[in-house]
Amino acid sequence: MKTKTYLYLFLTTLILSSLACSINVGGPDYPAQPISASPNEAQALRDMIQQAILTGAETGVITLSITEAQLTGYMAEKLSQQTNPPFTDPQILLRNGQMQMYGKITQGWLTANILITMNVTIDEITGEPKIQIASADFGPFPAPEGLNTAISSIIDEAFTGSFGPVAVGFRLQTISIADGIMTITGRIK
Repeated sequence: MKTKTYLYLFLTTLILSSLACSINVGGPDYPAQPISASPNEAQALRDMIQQAILTGAETGVITLSITEAQLTGYMAEKLSQQTNPPFTDPQILLRNGQMQMYGKITQGWLTANILITMNVTIDEITGEPKIQIASADFGPFPAPEGLNTAISSIIDEAFTGSFGPVAVGFRLQTISIADGIMTITGRIK
């Protein structure tokens, strides 16, 4: 009888413990090789932008080559500043002309991986970066109404906001994405 009581107590404890944790319900697989979300990489991006502004003031041309690690670090920093971010653990890949952003989304006790694939182009009117969501995979969760718009706004603010100092008196000419690097070129007006 005592053994049964201990068994029930053990099972009850195990069930309650599992409910206290989140349960991963799948979604798209993260990249095989994780990308560091280092604050140092975010700072390196800001430093590179400042240097590009100084160089551009002399030459009239600004060129930036931004890495996956720099974008991942920058996005992680932006998300950490929010009290209730729409997703966590960003990983950004720059491949085949597109930006792919992985993350984790939580609903209640359930957590799923997400993948948002974006096209990064130039707004012909303003000459600023324009980010459009090409596809969004929220794993087993349906995309909540308005989430695409909310995430698009956050991404726009994070990435176009990082170019704010450059954008003043600056017009983008090209954006190319390949092999882990986004290359941006433009001219001082």
